[in-house]
Amino acid sequence: MAIGNDPIVESDEEVKAFDDSKAGVKGLVDSGILKIPNFFIQPPYDHNQKKLDTNLTNLQIPVIDLQGEHQQVVDGIKNASENWGFFQVVNHGVPITVMDEMIKGVRRFNEQDNEVKKEIYSRDLAKRVRFSSNFVLYQSKAANWRDTLTFLMFTPDPLDPVELPAVCRDITVDYTKHVTELGDSLFELLSEAIGLKPDHLKKLEWAQSCVLASNYYPACPQPELTLGAAEHRDPAFLTILLQDNIGGLQVLHQDQWVDVQPIPGAFVINIGDLLQIVSNDKFKSIEHRVLANLVGPRVSIACFLTVCLNMTMKTYGPIKELLSDENGPVYQDFTTKDYIQYFSSQGDGKSGLNNLKL
Repeated sequence: MAIGNDPIVESDEEVKAFDDSKAGVKGLVDSGILKIPNFFIQPPYDHNQKKLDTNLTNLQIPVIDLQGEHQQVVDGIKNASENWGFFQVVNHGVPITVMDEMIKGVRRFNEQDNEVKKEIYSRDLAKRVRFSSNFVLYQSKAANWRDTLTFLMFTPDPLDPVELPAVCRDITVDYTKHVTELGDSLFELLSEAIGLKPDHLKKLEWAQSCVLASNYYPACPQPELTLGAAEHRDPAFLTILLQDNIGGLQVLHQDQWVDVQPIPGAFVINIGDLLQIVSNDKFKSIEHRVLANLVGPRVSIACFLTVCLNMTMKTYGPIKELLSDENGPVYQDFTTKDYIQYFSSQGDGKSGLNNLKL
């Protein structure tokens, strides 16, 4: 794996050996390593691009009570989406028991016999059920300290539950139902927050797919040298994240990294690139990352409400009702195929926003 002129270089063969083991990062930890492989080490210049100090002014992303007074909820989401790109929601209607069991289900999958996990290990992004470590292992400057179980749940053809791993099948189906219902409610609130009728975003039928990415971050013996997830923006309309109580998620705000403190029973919501585009830059898709940690494992489940991958020629662009002579489009129209191809070709979570600007 080439890392430019950085002195820490690991051969392609060793990276391939890690991939071929199909055991992921957990396999490394289970082997008893005390030092992380070189290809996980972040180049020093990446660490120094942004301030590493966190919460210098005790900043925290907004927390919104969805059972609050309606206009206050809409205004809170508007301000958070414009200024932070992130917020947490409480009293959202998803049972705590469902949230807790989903986290347990992800742990059960990752902590079962590796031979079972190997059966669905794949780098084929078209596979609707797959286990892997690092989406762009061969394109990135450094690997991330995490393994991921991914489900493409809703497309024109619903996923057959039989395809899901038995250890988390029932809870995944139940959780997906609840979290997509929450997504519908959030899209209504976001529509109002941007000055449209509540059903406007939903009627556009742009975010038809639900992709569940369940991340498992094992304890890391040298967390200061690597990251659980490198700095990135999400290539989706909206992300609904469930995280356990360990923490590690950080959001870039006013040029400093802000810790997203876990709140029991809360979801973390963030604006994706596609929602920034269709809102014509009104809502912001913000860079975020996950720190590695000495303790673990940390578990998080990201629900990406995004484009339907099978509808490759569907066109997207700024919502016409938001445009005027004084407020022209910031982005060009594009197809699903254009966006996915661009994003998939980029390593290190590079956003496609600048590529689509007029």
